[in-house]
Amino acid sequence: MPEGHSIHRVALQLGADLAGRRVGASSPQGRFAAGAALLDGRVVTESFAVGKQLLVGFADGGGVRPGARGATLRSDGGGGARAVAREDARWLRVHLGLYGAWDFHGRVSPIGGQAYGVGSIGAPRLRRAVRIGEQESALPGGGVLGDARSDDARFGGSGGPSGPSRDVDVSGVTDPEAAVVGETPSFPPDPVGQVRLRLASEETVADLRGPSRCEVIDFAGVEALLEEAGPDPRVDYWDDPEGVFVTRLRSRRVAVGQLLMDQSVVSGIGNIYRAEMLFRARLSPLTPGAAVPVEVARELWRDWVELLDVGVATGVILTRADLDEAGRARAITDRSIRFAVYGRAGEPCYRCGTPIALEDMAGRKLYWCPRCQS
Repeated sequence: MPEGHSIHRVALQLGADLAGRRVGASSPQGRFAAGAALLDGRVVTESFAVGKQLLVGFADGGGVRPGARGATLRSDGGGGARAVAREDARWLRVHLGLYGAWDFHGRVSPIGGQAYGVGSIGAPRLRRAVRIGEQESALPGGGVLGDARSDDARFGGSGGPSGPSRDVDVSGVTDPEAAVVGETPSFPPDPVGQVRLRLASEETVADLRGPSRCEVIDFAGVEALLEEAGPDPRVDYWDDPEGVFVTRLRSRRVAVGQLLMDQSVVSGIGNIYRAEMLFRARLSPLTPGAAVPVEVARELWRDWVELLDVGVATGVILTRADLDEAGRARAITDRSIRFAVYGRAGEPCYRCGTPIALEDMAGRKLYWCPRCQS
């Protein structure tokens, strides 16, 4: 399942190429025809992510310009802010789940100063890739960029109209797995497969396929979602997100390895980030949340802030603290050296040589070092 960094990247791409533009909305497969009709002909005002939830705002277009805010929880600086809703605003809420993905065609912006734009984000699937250079920002024939290898490698940029709220040093990072392998013959391309929702402007098409949840909600629904969600480092909805996280984590006697996956405790952390963060903290995943020292809980939050920013900027979950600059560059393309514990059951720990353990926790695979995390 895509983790939080991937959903933030979808939001950034939608913001870069569709915000401020009137779009046609349709459901080629027919399963979301009623919802698409509510969005058809409206202007995309913004898009942002809260953990694994994607929210895209739409208004009737009266006076809307690129970067304008309708019913919004985000400030112009990329953070969140409680604001008064426009009466005409509607919101698309999407959860990709295990199989969902967004495909982008046509103009796919090389956001964040990187050489490639995002083309496919979500569940791993084979995609064609089209390079977008400085002279190719708009491809008349359309194109799809993507990664065909891993569930956590989503290549693309990190900036745009609703860019990140802090700077991340990713000097030298590009999109090495994207390759020039073809173009679609016409634009807009015909839908391929089971496309639940198509959002189409004159230059860009965004196709959504296979989500576990896709619905149109109002501003009250957005607020309710945020009230239920654990804090997300990239959304300024919570006055003290670190404090909220620490309180929720330490208020329960459930194992910390399970609490980090609870989206009401913290938004966006999935199985990979969970395993790697606990290893970095030298914390046993079996420790009850109530037994986690306050400062350790605070460090977990700060580590999540850092790792999420890197994931959004690079498109991969990159967590190994023992890699030098050259090693981190290799890890961008070589998944086999990217993680310290995740997916390495039975292999020696990089720190102590103890075989990495694998067990089940609440129905998900848990990887950890019994010695380093004792």
